[in-house]
Amino acid sequence: MKSKLAVAILNWNGKNWLEKFLPSVVRFSDGADIYVIDNASTDDSVKFLQLNFPSVKIVINSKNSGFAGGYNEGLRQIDAEYYCLLNSDVEVTENWIEPVLNLFENNPDIAAIQPKILSYNDKNKFEFAGAAGGLIDNLGYPYCRGRVFDEVEEDKGQYNDETEIFWASGCALFIRSKDFWNQNGFDERFFAHQEEIDLCWRLINSGRKIFYTGKSKVYHVGGGTLNKQSAQKTYLNIRNNLSMMLKNLPFPKLIGLIFFRLCLDGVAGIYFGLKQGFPHLWAVVRAHFGFYAQASGTWKRRQKHQKSNFYQSKWLIFKHFL
Repeated sequence: MKSKLAVAILNWNGKNWLEKFLPSVVRFSDGADIYVIDNASTDDSVKFLQLNFPSVKIVINSKNSGFAGGYNEGLRQIDAEYYCLLNSDVEVTENWIEPVLNLFENNPDIAAIQPKILSYNDKNKFEFAGAAGGLIDNLGYPYCRGRVFDEVEEDKGQYNDETEIFWASGCALFIRSKDFWNQNGFDERFFAHQEEIDLCWRLINSGRKIFYTGKSKVYHVGGGTLNKQSAQKTYLNIRNNLSMMLKNLPFPKLIGLIFFRLCLDGVAGIYFGLKQGFPHLWAVVRAHFGFYAQASGTWKRRQKHQKSNFYQSKWLIFKHFL
């Protein structure tokens, strides 16, 4: 029987996170089916779940194919009207589900919704990965209400609204299952990072809406798999961002903007190299070659229509750093 909501937590060697945060999910998710999608863990996560959380359903993937591929493989085995893709390092709160479902039920044109995401380690501040809803500037740089680059705001109720956004964070992403599969899920080539932005952009290009609700609140640790200082994270973010732009930008803006971004990335690579060391400079170089290697396949994934007004802010990087 098809369930109303499936809360799906992707796990890879995350027994400690499950032990710490799964109790809040079980406690505050009445009426939802809770799944852990295990991404071929090599620790004893599955055994731990079987012994301690018998009500939680377990889906075991054949291999670790990252966030994007892991969710695609696992969700194929879950039958629900709505999915909630929830990171294993997220603490949920009482009544976190009802406001989201109400927003879905009253707005059939909404495909995906993000709750307010606060920092678990500093609960008065927004969390880096999503904050109060994702936006994007005219150069393709993602940012959030409540977080611009590495600077986060204190939560003073300024984002207690319900409003349309550009992208919903993958750390707590509610989405209609039919919309997820109408877009063939995440682009598995991304592996991890910005795959949710790409998915939301595709949904917007197809005429669907992405929303945020401040009536639902969760707390996120962040950096559970790759911390913000990881050169691999630098690589994935730059490669995936360029691929996302090639796939989703309207053609008249595409060539000049991609070229400009490649130049800016070169400057950023030098900055990263001086500030964080050679591995980060090399990560930028690798990201560009990774983007070139994927370019043909990315082009084939372009939809028939792209929105011309895709951004909410202009020249964000220059306003912020200059």
